[in-house]
This record gives sequence, structure tokens and C-alpha cells, in this order.
Amino acid sequence: MTREHTAGVWSAELPAPIASANHKDRKMNNEKKRILLVDDEPSITRLLKLNLEQTGDYEVATENISRAALATAEEFRPDLILLDVMMPDLDGGDLAGKFQASPTTKGVPIVFLTATVTREEVRARRGLVGGLPFLAKPVNLHEVLGCLERHLSGSREPAAIGR
Repeated sequence: MTREHTAGVWSAELPAPIASANHKDRKMNNEKKRILLVDDEPSITRLLKLNLEQTGDYEVATENISRAALATAEEFRPDLILLDVMMPDLDGGDLAGKFQASPTTKGVPIVFLTATVTREEVRARRGLVGGLPFLAKPVNLHEVLGCLERHLSGSREPAAIGR
């Protein structure tokens, strides 16, 4: 296995798709979890989407324009949102407020991605900064997968309504 760093994302070149920790316990219908990735850097969203979808556990939609993210989320109906903090036009904190105010996305777990805190700071705070879940950039695929497992374990049924 080799590692490659591209545009803020640590990628692991894997010989075959990796299975998530709860892959064996997945429901018989094998429904993939829906992840919305919002970041103004297309190279980050492209690489993270590719790596997450390679696991076979996730369907990933990306949005690189912060002002379009709410509409994308309302249409895609994600189970979890990975959200960059610093973006032009509308920052991640303001966008998170819009997600929480929307009846469609209210209650969807949000995990912030940021380069403003170090990986060590995130670990020391058990993945929470200001009481909210964060991952430090550059993100590590295995950390992202672990974070998704933790925050998706209490699945939300309302996200499945109307799909």
C-alpha cells in the first residue's frame, strides 16, 4: 500500500476496496450511506469522493460552491455532511446553520473539515472543537472512515423518506 498526498487529502492506494468496520453487520438490502462533501477545492472533493466510494459503503455527492450546498443537500438528502470551514461567499459555520434550519436537512450530522486546527488538537479533544465534530486537513482516509462510522451508527430514518 502506498500513500499519496494531493490537495489536502491523504490517500491510501489500496489493492482492493476496503470494507468498513461494520460491513459484515450491514442490512440485507445493502443500502449505501449518503455523504455530502462540501469543500471549495474540487481536487479535495474529487479525491475524497473516489476513496469513500471505493469502499462500497458510501454514495457521495460533492458541492464546490458554498451558496449551492443547501439546494444540493435538499435534493441529495444525505445521511451525513462533511463540511469545509473556510470557504468563499458562505463559510462552513453559516452553512451549517442553514442546514439545521432546513426541514430536509435538520438533524443530519455535520462533521467539519478544517486546516485551522492540527490533527493533534483534534485528537486531544476527542474529535470535538467547540462541541462540534472536526477532522483536521489534510484528512486521512482511515480517520474519515472511522469518523463516518461513529457518526452514522445512530442512523437517521427521516433522511430515507422521499428518496
